[in-house]
Amino acid sequence: MATKTKKGIQFPLSKAEYKEQASKYRPKRNVLQNTFRAFWVGGTICLLGQIITNIYINFFGFSEQDAGNPTVATLILISVILTGLGVYDNIGQYAGAGSAVPVTGFANSIASAAIEHRSEGYVLGVGGNMFKLAGSVIVFGTVAAFVFGALRTILNMLWAG
Repeated sequence: MATKTKKGIQFPLSKAEYKEQASKYRPKRNVLQNTFRAFWVGGTICLLGQIITNIYINFFGFSEQDAGNPTVATLILISVILTGLGVYDNIGQYAGAGSAVPVTGFANSIASAAIEHRSEGYVLGVGGNMFKLAGSVIVFGTVAAFVFGALRTILNMLWAG
């Protein structure tokens, strides 16, 4: 049975028939395996972050509160180095969301865009393209922080007064 699209092109299958045929060739997802991989890789990244925090506290004299900033910076540095070496992409392929959720995944996305567009120059290539993804995340984070901060301030004023 032939059907026509809006442009008058003939196809031998209807949409329903096409979906049925395509579903036969779609790779099956192993949800349990993917969940386990995301959990243990994301957990390992968080464990590494805790180890780095403990190093800053015990060897460099940081307080628990002050050790957070250099820990995040160190995780970002490790992520960018692994991205540059092509290792983080393999971790991402294996772990999926487990490698994308922590701050290391965000650093990977920025570094990947910078590496991909370096041939276009530093300003228009690297600078212009690495913040396409990061810009929206930064703006959303800033706006969300402002809204939640304003709500907390209002609620604190209502409860205190």
